Amino acid sequence: MTLIQPTNHSGTAATGGIEAAGPSWPQRAADLALRIAPDAGAFDRAGTFVRPSFDALRAERFLSAPVPADLGGGGASYPEVAAVLTEVAQGCPATAVTLSMHYHLVCTQLWRHRHGLSGEAVLRKVAAEQVVLVSTGASDWLDSSGVARRVEGGYRVSGRKSPASGAPVGGIAATSIAWPDSPDGPQVIHCSIPFSAEGVSVEMTWDAMGLRGTGSDTVVFDDVFVPDSSVSLVRPAGVWHPFWDVVLGLAMPTIMAAYLGIAESAAAAAIAHAGGRRNQPHVQTQVGELSNRLTQARDIVAAMIASVDDLHFTPSVTHTATVLARKTMAADGMIAVVRQAMEISGGAGFASGGIERLYRDVHGVLYHPLPADRQRLFTGRVVLGNDPVTGT
Repeated sequence: MTLIQPTNHSGTAATGGIEAAGPSWPQRAADLALRIAPDAGAFDRAGTFVRPSFDALRAERFLSAPVPADLGGGGASYPEVAAVLTEVAQGCPATAVTLSMHYHLVCTQLWRHRHGLSGEAVLRKVAAEQVVLVSTGASDWLDSSGVARRVEGGYRVSGRKSPASGAPVGGIAATSIAWPDSPDGPQVIHCSIPFSAEGVSVEMTWDAMGLRGTGSDTVVFDDVFVPDSSVSLVRPAGVWHPFWDVVLGLAMPTIMAAYLGIAESAAAAAIAHAGGRRNQPHVQTQVGELSNRLTQARDIVAAMIASVDDLHFTPSVTHTATVLARKTMAADGMIAVVRQAMEISGGAGFASGGIERLYRDVHGVLYHPLPADRQRLFTGRVVLGNDPVTGT
């Protein structure tokens, strides 16, 4: 089920920047989901990366779907991108969540490009080479981690970054590194590092309860040279920076769109299980509760996507506080949907595979920024007019 019907490119698909009549991106994603669904359980059981799914995404140019057609991409709108993720998640949650990490980085570069900042080169590279962008910032925040030291023409950086979804097929790492010895006091550098650079390696460390196929392994930087041209931002450590208003404003709706697909899949499976008991009042009540919770989750995610205004939104800390609040509420609702689906399906849902796997996968939503208690503190401070970091 598509979250939002596409508004700008419905009924067309683009290849290599040239539009041609054919299915829309969400329609193509629904077809892909059917093809990758049979293998999703096997990758979960083995705890191995969903490489064949990404081979298909690359072959069918999904990786550059958000890139404008005039830069060689698919020209998909932001709502279409979100709908793609929701559709793919109904076939393989691990594929969709990993793709959401790539998409939010592509969309960040597109936002920068539209606002006269650097970004075009990365967008063209993604379109031309179907490069996977990997975010290493899941465990970093305002202070970041690792160590950068200034050298002629750039920096030497070292550190370990995990989890980094999609690391086994990563092309470019979007990362940040602490620069404690900056002459202006502790700083953080934000930069792009090719996985092919000398000193970059991936350690297979991902072994989690759910989303076991995301390849969220550890990216290791061992004295890697980062030229000044690859540094997009140098900011003070430990303080709020408008950079986060851009990234979180774009990232959280796409990530939550993927998790919504998990909830949609669990709900559909539960209703199918309930078919033989459809006349039992307690089953009817359970399905009614399931529908309520799913409707709420859909509405919240739709509001998150609409707030981006197809990348025309104005980033602000107030917008970020609202996005993060919606993330918490949507996460609670999605987990509740899958738990209710487990109840409706009874023992069959608890058995290995199917809803049981979705129940494990959906809990990954808790670990994206910000965890609920930290979100409530952040949002409360912003609503009160205080600094979101210091509270003063």
